[in-house]
Amino acid sequence: MTTTRRRAAVAVVVAATLLAATGCAGADRPTGGAAPVDASKLKLDATTPAANGPLTKANWLLENEPDSLDLDSQGSSSGRIVLTSVCERLYQLQPDMTTKPFLAKKAVTSDGGRKLTFTLRDDVTFHDGTKMTADDVLWSLKRHASKDMEQSDEFENVTSMKKTAANQVTVTFEAPDAMFLKAMAGDAGIVWNKAQVAKSGKEFGTPGQPDACSGPYELAGWKSGDSITIRAAKDYWGKQPLTRQIVFHWATDSAFVNALKTGAADGAYADAPNTAAALRADKDLKQYYGPSTASLVLIPTDRGGLTDPRIRRALSLALDRRGIAESGYGGLVQPWASPVGSGAWGYEKAEFAAAQKKLDRLAPASPSDADLAAAKKLVKAAGAPTDPVVIGADASQGRTVIANATRAALQSIGIRAEIKTVPPAEFEEFYSDPTARADIDVLAGDWYISKADPMGFYDNGLSDSSNNWVHYKSKTYDAQVKQALSTLDDTKRAALAVDVQQKFVESAVWIPLAQVPTILVLNKKLAGPTASQAYLYYPWATQLGVRKG
Repeated sequence: MTTTRRRAAVAVVVAATLLAATGCAGADRPTGGAAPVDASKLKLDATTPAANGPLTKANWLLENEPDSLDLDSQGSSSGRIVLTSVCERLYQLQPDMTTKPFLAKKAVTSDGGRKLTFTLRDDVTFHDGTKMTADDVLWSLKRHASKDMEQSDEFENVTSMKKTAANQVTVTFEAPDAMFLKAMAGDAGIVWNKAQVAKSGKEFGTPGQPDACSGPYELAGWKSGDSITIRAAKDYWGKQPLTRQIVFHWATDSAFVNALKTGAADGAYADAPNTAAALRADKDLKQYYGPSTASLVLIPTDRGGLTDPRIRRALSLALDRRGIAESGYGGLVQPWASPVGSGAWGYEKAEFAAAQKKLDRLAPASPSDADLAAAKKLVKAAGAPTDPVVIGADASQGRTVIANATRAALQSIGIRAEIKTVPPAEFEEFYSDPTARADIDVLAGDWYISKADPMGFYDNGLSDSSNNWVHYKSKTYDAQVKQALSTLDDTKRAALAVDVQQKFVESAVWIPLAQVPTILVLNKKLAGPTASQAYLYYPWATQLGVRKG
């Protein structure tokens, strides 16, 4: 099993240029302001232009205050944005979404892929000046793997972890694990200073406690409810960053937009595309778009008419994805026919791109007359549900448009539908609590995975997956997923991934809507940060600086 991460923040209502959706005539169209963007024509770059001058201080904006800076216990996006320049991992996700050894000099597989031996760097020091040791690495891996820790599912295939030399740690698997090294570039690969974590005890990760890491920045302060500050670590074992200090504040909705417009914040990764849409015309800001694994999806539940796969396929054919993209997100998302964004294509990109195009017949950008006729035929064969389909959403701009478009699509093929709108906190419970979603038939959701590998997602369709809400069962699918997860050869794994992707979309276990690029909003005088989704795991802040020195 591999870890799949839901996007941490929901879309927000901010854009005066966007029209709030109303009525039931499908995805509503903007009636004024800027024309929607065509996301398919956006240039997706891994990085921004290189900075060529140092910067004393930058103010950075988060969507919310982290609950904790212990990513083992609270793995939020906001926490990662702060800590990814403070803490380091055995492997490192690169801006182009590939991975390379980092705190580990190398990793060697043996015993038919069932053993993985990390050889560690010998020049790494933690922020308290002590050297990183194999004991720190082993302790950190075992902490990540502990029950109830955020990354514990990355270790389900692990049978043992041992120190096998002064600078080596060996992991043994029940079966070869194609995802494990990719996980080592994520939170599961963070190396903690064992002594420092022990010193902080239960308070580790809370305001007033130091970090326990080795990265280019160190935690300088956390004023609860106000700000978090990181500063360049003066004795960092690697290259010093351009910017000496970064102060993080947090805001949502119009406050987020205003902080960037007024210059109170120098930059932010916009978690909600419609927030970025409201800032596109600002002449003092630049926007950069990067590859991401994120997507917008409909997630059917285990009740109501959508439990029939024919009805789900019919809905997929009838949806106006382009209308959703334009009206809900200012065009900053792209109609998409698979449930994972193209940033997941960390290898065999051409094969995945070709496979994605073939899925358009199952999930068109805008339904043609032939698509609607095919959808109605499926409904006739299945029989229209007697009860209306209940669509779960909150009041955010994007989800409101998705919910309206879904209702309109269902009505266009002869199925009654209604929308249940709940507060954001209650909506979040839909993902994790079956009782919370007991009264809805489908959820307007968003999702991303932490690895640049589609197989980091498709375990969601396994018969025993907690995210397989419609109880899709296929022995062939299960066998192919497990085979792919244990296939270390990228070319062979890609072929298997394409097959399971086809089955997942054909069965409409989830119904894809759009892919969501990473959006970086930056003061035009600055440059350098990562533009891809790697910003969650790569030290994006180290290259931040002024455009001209």
